[in-house]
Amino acid sequence: MIVTKHAHACLVVEHEGSTLVIDPGGFTDAFEVNALAAIVVTHEHADHVTGEHLDRLLAPGPVPLFAPAGVAAALPDYDWQVVEPADERAAGPFELSFAGGRHAVIHRSIPVIDNVAVTINGMLFHPGDSFTVPPHEVDLVAVPSSAPWLKIGDVMDWLEIVRPKRAFPIHELVNSERGQAMANARITHVVESFGGTVTVLAPGESISVG
Repeated sequence: MIVTKHAHACLVVEHEGSTLVIDPGGFTDAFEVNALAAIVVTHEHADHVTGEHLDRLLAPGPVPLFAPAGVAAALPDYDWQVVEPADERAAGPFELSFAGGRHAVIHRSIPVIDNVAVTINGMLFHPGDSFTVPPHEVDLVAVPSSAPWLKIGDVMDWLEIVRPKRAFPIHELVNSERGQAMANARITHVVESFGGTVTVLAPGESISVG
């Protein structure tokens, strides 16, 4: 699989001539894909999904849309396939397994919404906005690196549990450039401490897995 990072939390995964899009949100510029097989949305926040992105990606024709119930309620004009933790789905060459269930707490005054983490073909893990631990070992983990709901020490603790072989930072646009460099260094320190590697991808850059 080829994984291309777009700005913030959006990933485009290509495999066997088909494409999967994860979290096309408002911090991500418009992009085109070929042979779209499905779209996965981890939760309803606008930095992870917008109607504008969905309309553009779906213009060539409908594809399966996988998301938790909160997304289906927030964007009811789309034909969602609602998924929950432990659900498994398939779309073209992509085997999807879902975990977690809830967004990380931002503050006690803010309601906690639905969030599903997703594993693609048993190899790539995207947690959405959560510290969900993958249900099994995966090769490549997308690591949230800035958000109102996290501090970098919590990310480091999570990485010590997950222990990915390879990792790359996402969810970076809450940080300044210097702040993101600091976050990347902390992520790299932890992952390298147990023999893993970190690749920092700029929007549009890719990494292979599998």
